[in-house]
Amino acid sequence: MKNLILERIRKMSMIELITFDLDDTFWDIRSTIINAENNSRKWAEDKIGEKIDWGTFEDFMKIRSELVREDPTLEYDLGMLRKKTIAHHTKKFFNDPNALNKFIEEAYMFFLEERHKVTFYEDVITVLEKLSAQYKLGVLTNGNADVNKLGIGHLFDFSVSSMDVKSNKPAQGHFVRARELSQVDFNNTLHVGDHPVNDVLGARELGINTAWFNLNNHAWDIDECPPIQFNKWSQFISLVEDNYGN
Repeated sequence: MKNLILERIRKMSMIELITFDLDDTFWDIRSTIINAENNSRKWAEDKIGEKIDWGTFEDFMKIRSELVREDPTLEYDLGMLRKKTIAHHTKKFFNDPNALNKFIEEAYMFFLEERHKVTFYEDVITVLEKLSAQYKLGVLTNGNADVNKLGIGHLFDFSVSSMDVKSNKPAQGHFVRARELSQVDFNNTLHVGDHPVNDVLGARELGINTAWFNLNNHAWDIDECPPIQFNKWSQFISLVEDNYGN
């Protein structure tokens, strides 16, 4: 009965705005970050001229956790978190603070460029091009990817990052800012993302329609109300038409 009620609500909603997560929704973030990390480490070692003890992955995550504990704003300020992590590993090679800061900025810019070398999931671009002709489109990301650096910025009406709202999804900040920028009510908005909590539950709490990009066909075990879901972007336009009748 609950699912039937949800279905009726969906049919009543006329979608005007579709917002999207980025990482793991439009591309695989794990492979992207691993490549960016490896290339950035090589760049740093070549620049310094010495091998750097980067430690294990566990060491890397522990350093990040300690930095966030010392400064909670780093939870959403990924750029500064990256810079402080770079500094942690390389400061011993510099006697001049200005030289160190210059190196950190260059290393961060190199990483950011590498981080934007993504491989889009099949049909993402084609689908976005079709949707942009019919709907307002927005980006809501906890990451630091920039759609303008990816060559798809022209397809979106706005983009909201965690730095813009000083918080991470599932907090309300991204969703509220999207409503402010678009002037579209929550009930006329559809949010799409891969994360069950950050994307689906975060949006659902505000009465926003949701679609779960479930690439690996995970079971929905959070509650008894599974969201609309899809695992191929070629399915998405028909999914919207079938569920919202736009």
